Amino acid sequence: MSETTPVDAGVGAGMDAAVGAAVGAAVDSVQACPIAPVVDLVFSRWTTPILWTLNEYGRQRFVELERRIGVITPKVLTQRLRQLERDGLVVREYHAEVPPRVEYEISPLGRSLAPLFHSLAQWSPNLAAVEKARHHFDTTQPAHRRP
Repeated sequence: MSETTPVDAGVGAGMDAAVGAAVGAAVDSVQACPIAPVVDLVFSRWTTPILWTLNEYGRQRFVELERRIGVITPKVLTQRLRQLERDGLVVREYHAEVPPRVEYEISPLGRSLAPLFHSLAQWSPNLAAVEKARHHFDTTQPAHRRP
């Protein structure tokens, strides 16, 4: 039978506790907000306007999509469309014509986000209340408490 000294027990327990805490922290961060990966995927800077536009207006050529979104650069639109295609949220269709034609359409997986877009659109009138709350905060709180 082996004996452990108080020092050995402390080291082993400390290491086990540290490893357990690290593993627990990794699990807890995902469990703390299970929608975080969805938010990261769907609500990045340009993803939402692209998906919303394709969902609202259907199949679009690149230039049509660019015009409807307005302030996006062609480079950024191209990058986001490629990422959305990779994620399975957008379908790209190339037509071998002269001149070549490329169209983008929201995929069935992307279309499954439509209820979410609808809910957010219904919530948007609350933005006025958010602005009112911000104004109230900014005018009643000391400067060191303001973001």
